[in-house]
Amino acid sequence: MVSSDQRRRQLAREKFERQQQRREEARRRTRRLTVVIASTVAVVAVIGVGSYLALGDDGKKDKADAAASSSPSADASPKEKESKAPEPAMKIDKKAGYKMSLKTSQGDIAFTMDAAKTPHTTNSFKSLADKGFFNGTKCHRLTTQGIFVLQCGDPKGDGTGGPGYTIPDENLTALGKAGKDGTVTYPAGTVAMANTGQPHTGGSQFFLVYKDSKLPPTYTPFGTMDDASLKAVKDIGAAGAAGGAPDGAPKKEVKITKAAVDKS
Repeated sequence: MVSSDQRRRQLAREKFERQQQRREEARRRTRRLTVVIASTVAVVAVIGVGSYLALGDDGKKDKADAAASSSPSADASPKEKESKAPEPAMKIDKKAGYKMSLKTSQGDIAFTMDAAKTPHTTNSFKSLADKGFFNGTKCHRLTTQGIFVLQCGDPKGDGTGGPGYTIPDENLTALGKAGKDGTVTYPAGTVAMANTGQPHTGGSQFFLVYKDSKLPPTYTPFGTMDDASLKAVKDIGAAGAAGGAPDGAPKKEVKITKAAVDKS
């Protein structure tokens, strides 16, 4: 018969093993994704602020690993890391507003972009949309704990794809100054750029925030969804990720059949 002391030791050992597994998963995910926005989809047991608080007083490193694992990431492939392709020539009217419209398998999603505050991002998205870059791509990642985002814009569908060039970060102070935890709130309805975790590494991947999410202010906020679009993304979020995971491909497949950017 197992004594109470033996049982406590067994439970403590099992807890430690779970923590070690979570740490290793977070480290692997950090090396693979480190953003985001913007990310091959991995099933992880530690996601965001909510989950690392649930781990209790397990040290600052656990918190850092957990926070990194929930970031919207876009890991550049080796080919793209070596690429020196320039971003598209500036052709938009910086004084105008632009609207990106996505026809998807889960309904229409649209958001406005402010060319005056995010000219490089807006210009890049218009250039890509005009070329049909987003057509036929899937929104490959949905998070339902810690942060609440739907991530799209990867032609490969595994979090490593991009347009072959990068664009500079923009508008990073728009959401205010970071708090003591190093984050700001990205409000529901915000559209922001994913990146590799390094400055000025945005490409084509972006994320749609369907519920207020705390993130470091390092992801360019460049768009705002209208009410109908936010509802559509919330419905996708409510259905959850495949297999019931807190982070993975959305259970409701979101395929972009056509993307267009026009003056609003």
